[in-house]
Amino acid sequence: MTSITTAQVPDAISLNPAGETSPSPAMEGLKPILKWAGGKRWLVPHLAPLWARWRAQHPDVRLVEPFCGSLAVALGLRAERALLNDLNEHVVHFHDWVRRGLVIEIEMENDAEVYYRQRDRFNTLIAERRQNSAEAASLFYYLNRTGYNGLCRFNRDGLFNVPFGRYKTITYRRTFEEYQAAFRNWTFTTGDFTAIAVTPTDFVYADPPYDVQFRQYAADGFTWADQVRLAEWLASLPGPVVASNQATDRIVELYSSLGFEMVFLDGPRRISCTGDRSPAREMLAFKGV
Repeated sequence: MTSITTAQVPDAISLNPAGETSPSPAMEGLKPILKWAGGKRWLVPHLAPLWARWRAQHPDVRLVEPFCGSLAVALGLRAERALLNDLNEHVVHFHDWVRRGLVIEIEMENDAEVYYRQRDRFNTLIAERRQNSAEAASLFYYLNRTGYNGLCRFNRDGLFNVPFGRYKTITYRRTFEEYQAAFRNWTFTTGDFTAIAVTPTDFVYADPPYDVQFRQYAADGFTWADQVRLAEWLASLPGPVVASNQATDRIVELYSSLGFEMVFLDGPRRISCTGDRSPAREMLAFKGV
């Protein structure tokens, strides 16, 4: 396995917040709306110098994320323009409805009976192919805030199956005006990353489902073959690319073989079935930065 240390990293990826982008007033202080396992807010200071340098050369830069999740990176970098895609159509639909002015009117309580009733209703909408509706977006928000550990998990039929959570108190929102303003110039899509049209001036950050045993983030999962397809697709792109993943031996070998430079970081482990919250070794691979 190739051994790469931080000493080999170019100055552009100095592991500190220096070079942070000029803030967009619409996004000042905004944090992700959703709880999200594996969220990347902690990684933003490491990405900011790369983003700032590219943005200085290309003021109209667009951030492209094939796996946008809770939007922690897009919000943290305060991107004015962004193309935000995800395999999980429900998180994409939710954020697009926020952009369109979502107002939540459904019942929301930190109560198991209410939770399972609303989970059944959400799954009914999925079964009826009405998952891209204001009601489904509202239910997704409620289930995310109330379900166990902020997990987002679906069975092989594509139905949401996260159990009720264990929170003492939960604060719910019904409107998201400040996010609506921040999302104004963002485009949300859902589907395979290969369908994304990337231009030479785009800045691409990819945070796929990690190379671990559990991958049922979406109905179709994310296999090792998908990891290889992604890495090869990223390597083919003309502009700057940064990718993160758990630093398994085969992931490191894969990105190294495709010419990526890498650093290794200790990422927070917020969710673990064993109760282990020790730092997880993560890889940050980059090219063209």
